[in-house]
Amino acid sequence: MDMPPSPLSAKRFGPMPALQQLVSCTRRQFVLSALHILLVTAVFLWRQWYDLLVLFACLLLAAALVLPGEALLRRVLPTDAGWRWCWAAQPPLLALGASAATLAYVYATKTLHLKALGGAQMLGSALAFGALVAVVPLLYAQRQANALRLSELQRVALSAELKSLQAQVEPHFLYNTLANTRYLARHAPERAVEMLDHLIAYLRTALPDMRTPSSTLARECELAGHYLALMEIRFGTRLATRIACPEDLGSLPVPPMMLMSLVENAVQHGVEPKPGAVCVSVAAALRGDGRLGIVVRDDGAGVQSGQGATLLGSGVGLRNVRERLQALYGGLAAFELRQAADGATEAELLLPVEGRA
Repeated sequence: MDMPPSPLSAKRFGPMPALQQLVSCTRRQFVLSALHILLVTAVFLWRQWYDLLVLFACLLLAAALVLPGEALLRRVLPTDAGWRWCWAAQPPLLALGASAATLAYVYATKTLHLKALGGAQMLGSALAFGALVAVVPLLYAQRQANALRLSELQRVALSAELKSLQAQVEPHFLYNTLANTRYLARHAPERAVEMLDHLIAYLRTALPDMRTPSSTLARECELAGHYLALMEIRFGTRLATRIACPEDLGSLPVPPMMLMSLVENAVQHGVEPKPGAVCVSVAAALRGDGRLGIVVRDDGAGVQSGQGATLLGSGVGLRNVRERLQALYGGLAAFELRQAADGATEAELLLPVEGRA
């Protein structure tokens, strides 16, 4: 079976796309370039700067030789070639274009008896012009490709870490739920059926999220609702839950399983350590800055000393949430863990919302 191409392959982040962009142009770009050349030529002819006109024409000749060389390089190099092969070909291409331009310049100025630069000056000018036309855009393209590759590496690493978390959490969660169901089947069959119904609904919602890069607020709140319903059966009267997900915000995209991490954390660190009654709530609303705010709140055990570093558990922690947000949204998103004035613990996600003020 053929394996799909890696998202980090050289074909995607190598020099081929940059070379293609360098040697190709749209009709509009071609027309604008031609108009600029005609304008400069007309000015030189009008002012009778024939020496500058010849210099300008020879510099264009250098570019006219370098750019086809880049196109040939794109055809000769393998599609998965790295940047070093592209850069190794630049000095010969620049030298060829600059040498041809210098020879043409020397011949034209002698033939037309024009004031001329020295051969070394002309060669240096042609090399500098060729570098400006070809090398500088390639250098910028390589830096851009490296930045995209680094971003993709971060996304892949975070995705793998999330899948690892899910692989660790789900069996533990299923074991506890099935053990509780077995107990209820013997002592409270109706509650056992209710627990199985919520478990089926939870899995039906959660499993697709593990394979998709994005989810919606409504879907994640539904998933959190099924999970909290299972926890209510498990903890009985000790746990009360509330979920407020406005219908007009339900279609907004949110990262999959991130809200679940905060809800699971509230149960693990808020409900389990406290012997009394605890309320866990989830509320979503648009903030004044146009971002979507999702707050998971519990009035349980609270943020204890030393707990913050591993608060989200299972080897992910606050670092994973912040890194996922950084990889997905840059500085547009934020995560905050705080203690409210009444002593409750609040974990808030702030996510950018496209197309909303």
